Amino acid sequence: MFNKREIFSIIIVTIILAFAINLIETMESFLYTVLAVFLIITINIIAKKIMSFYAESEIEIKLWEITQYGFKAHKHFKRPFPIGAFLPLISKIILFPINGLVWMASLVFDVKPKVYRAAKRHGLYSFSEMTESHIGIIASAGIIANIIFAVIAYFIGFQEFTRLSIFYVFFNMIPLSDLDGNKIFFGNIVLWSFLAAIVLIGLFFTLFIV
Repeated sequence: MFNKREIFSIIIVTIILAFAINLIETMESFLYTVLAVFLIITINIIAKKIMSFYAESEIEIKLWEITQYGFKAHKHFKRPFPIGAFLPLISKIILFPINGLVWMASLVFDVKPKVYRAAKRHGLYSFSEMTESHIGIIASAGIIANIIFAVIAYFIGFQEFTRLSIFYVFFNMIPLSDLDGNKIFFGNIVLWSFLAAIVLIGLFFTLFIV
């Protein structure tokens, strides 16, 4: 289900996020956060991969990178800049006073259709291309899975897992660049609005009540 590049990206992002979240905490707390973040990311990715399977496609997870730093075409980096690896650490400095809130949207995905498999089931050209709606549904599967597991974790007493899950979906729901939120927003704005409302309620609950 996961290739070597995906596994490497997941491990790197897990360590970076755990370090940013527990910058001055104990080793025991750091290891707990590593496990929690790893589970949150894994839940998100598995849900997307399952949904992509039913959408006659496959996805590949990768570190969020940007190639352009301005609005003009010539303003671009010589090499893709791994912004997903730097934003969590930068946000730790900026958002430090806010209940441990750090940027957690570091992974994105590419999707491609399984042409031959789709052709066998539905005819050669029926699903040979992925629409924005398909991609948005795949992205939303990960968000929905994280929300469900966050609720379950809260009721069984794992409030820290719930808190980190809500932070994770909040930042991933931002309609920016290649993040899940952007894919959902342009794929189905009604679905994005519904999920965004749930996530904002969860964020308020996490910051001011839990």
